[in-house]
Amino acid sequence: MEPAMANTQVNLYEAKTHLSSLVERAAKGEEIVIAKAGKPMARLLPMTAEEMAPQPLRKFGQNLLGITYIADDFDAPLPEDVLRDFGL
Repeated sequence: MEPAMANTQVNLYEAKTHLSSLVERAAKGEEIVIAKAGKPMARLLPMTAEEMAPQPLRKFGQNLLGITYIADDFDAPLPEDVLRDFGL
């Protein structure tokens, strides 16, 4: 594991002006702290190998929650009392 590079603090204006070079420095391992009026507000950090790894594809037929079941009557008309509750 590489030793961590020293933190660098830049003001917001400088960060906006030099964002591209700051991102390059962070990608090389430097931690960049962005401050507003001298108060640290955010950090630029390099992404970890885990964060950069491709995400596995979802299984066919699954949504993001992993739900694979849809009731047979999913698209059936709603009962009259439910329609009334919705003012229909």
